[in-house]
Amino acid sequence: MACWSLLFMILSTSACPAAHVDQTAGPIDPVLQASISEYRDTQDAERADQLLAEILGRQDATPTAVSTILAAGRSYRAEPVGALPSRELRLGERVFSYGLYVPDSYRPHKAYGLVICLHGAGFTGDTYLERWQTRLGEDYILACPTLPMGDWWTRTAEDLVLATISAVEARYHVDPNRVFLTGMSNGGIGAYLIGAHHAWRFAAVVPMAAGLDDILMPFLENFRQTPLYIIHGRQDQVMPVSLSRAIDGALTDLGYLHVYREHDRVHPMAGGHFFPREELPELIAWLADRHRNPYPKKLTVVRDASHLLPFNWVRIDATDRIAEFSENLVDRRDEAIATKRYARLEAEVVGPNKIEVRTHRIRRYTLYVNENLVDLARPVTIMTNGVLTYEGMVVPSTRTLLREARVRQDPGTIFSASVSVAVPSSK
Repeated sequence: MACWSLLFMILSTSACPAAHVDQTAGPIDPVLQASISEYRDTQDAERADQLLAEILGRQDATPTAVSTILAAGRSYRAEPVGALPSRELRLGERVFSYGLYVPDSYRPHKAYGLVICLHGAGFTGDTYLERWQTRLGEDYILACPTLPMGDWWTRTAEDLVLATISAVEARYHVDPNRVFLTGMSNGGIGAYLIGAHHAWRFAAVVPMAAGLDDILMPFLENFRQTPLYIIHGRQDQVMPVSLSRAIDGALTDLGYLHVYREHDRVHPMAGGHFFPREELPELIAWLADRHRNPYPKKLTVVRDASHLLPFNWVRIDATDRIAEFSENLVDRRDEAIATKRYARLEAEVVGPNKIEVRTHRIRRYTLYVNENLVDLARPVTIMTNGVLTYEGMVVPSTRTLLREARVRQDPGTIFSASVSVAVPSSK
């Protein structure tokens, strides 16, 4: 059964490498620190604009000073621990909730892994909290958001997952290079899609008993730097195991790191559509070895027109006419979607200060850089589809540092400079 049909049926029924900073810089003004922190975190767009103008007007808000503040991250204090169900989370005017588990041994000075777990249809985040909190051990914080309809393939679901990560990171000491996304059934579909759109945020993605429609398979290319651990039951009668087998085959063809496991177990209530406890030890051991590389030298990104967002150090800015998904993904399938008309970009740092980019259906893109990727004291060369498209200095900017910190909400990546490139016409 195609994944689109399944979706329609269901609807119907921390320590991290930082940007280079000058260690000889003088002391940082705490007022500047507070302004940057508020700018990064405020939900009020007008207040953010006001803060940005104020910061940019300060003589001491140099790229070096701002990089230092961002690299230092937040300071943490004691917070509630244990099982914390039904924590409120606002997205605009809508109110959602998530279940949270923080190990009793939590200490603010230590960075913890964060596991985001997406529930299946008919469940809530709190029910998954009860199932998972005893399984992960003392090294992980667990957050399980609740989406009432369980439609994890929607844009609302995507925003909810990102907001949950930000809410936990704001209060608890999370290692930004050990954030994991997992989900079961409908939640597994969400893990694939949200994980693909934001693969650079996660150390690994773990979909269970899920799958993707064929027209979504190209987005698997986004997992170049993000390993997957896929689990599916051979006797699953809700989502056929053939869905996961197809994804396993596609990832194998791409040469991407992943683990694929099938099981024969049957649950009295769920049949083969469940996650057996016996699979847990190997999964937990695998997660323990996973750490995100925040600044990989090679990236691949596939986008539809509704997701022209930063993807680590690249962003697609303008494209030819390509597919554009709606809020629900499933309520429209026009010719562009049916023919998989997506934009694709591949970027690689191929040598000292030399970057090569290959594009398809792209008119303009932006690269974000820092000292982890290039030497900002020397000219940078960018080749696009074999043509020299940029050669010169890329200058660190306070505005770029601040705006990217606010947009990305990722304390593990800091980008101090950017360059936009128009793609040469192929005619």
